Amino acid sequence: MRPSRIRRVDGAAGGVAAGDRRAGLRSRVRCDHRGLRPVPAGVSEATQAAADVAWMREALGLAAAAEAAGEVPVGAVLVQQGRAIGRGYNRPIGLHDPTAHAEVRALREAGQQAGNYRLPGSTLYVTLEPCLMCVGAIIHARVARLVYGATDPKTGAVHSCYRLLEANALNHRLPAQGGVLAEESAALLQRFFRARRRSAG
Repeated sequence: MRPSRIRRVDGAAGGVAAGDRRAGLRSRVRCDHRGLRPVPAGVSEATQAAADVAWMREALGLAAAAEAAGEVPVGAVLVQQGRAIGRGYNRPIGLHDPTAHAEVRALREAGQQAGNYRLPGSTLYVTLEPCLMCVGAIIHARVARLVYGATDPKTGAVHSCYRLLEANALNHRLPAQGGVLAEESAALLQRFFRARRRSAG
């Protein structure tokens, strides 16, 4: 596997941007290991950065809803053509469903809204680096871009534990950018697990 360039986001919570350049305007995205292009063609970096922060704040609100329900606080928003068509937050405990991660629930809702299991041209915002299952679902849905907040050193499958999006065997590639509101995302998780440890002790 040829290494792609990685851009690290400094800070205590940290984040990593790892991904590939989109080829043309087709729904299938090819990998360009020569560099990183997390911003869609025709959009300025400043405009995209502002949009990323705004959508991530919405995802953080969903993560807070997960926390209130006693779930690990992770939230996700799926955006297509500037409109949110799927939202989700962690509910595996309450729904007795090991697949009910925020990303999967957002993808399911978006698929119903779009009337299609493929979601080309979309961006998924999630407060925590996705796991293997969720990255797989993102690939199957043909999401065009992934933006996440905090890194997950235990199960992250974008950069931390695995680099699934860089696998040469994949027939769909997408850029991924980490570190957007990473400190706020990490603080929410740390608060949740701190409270859980106190209640268990």
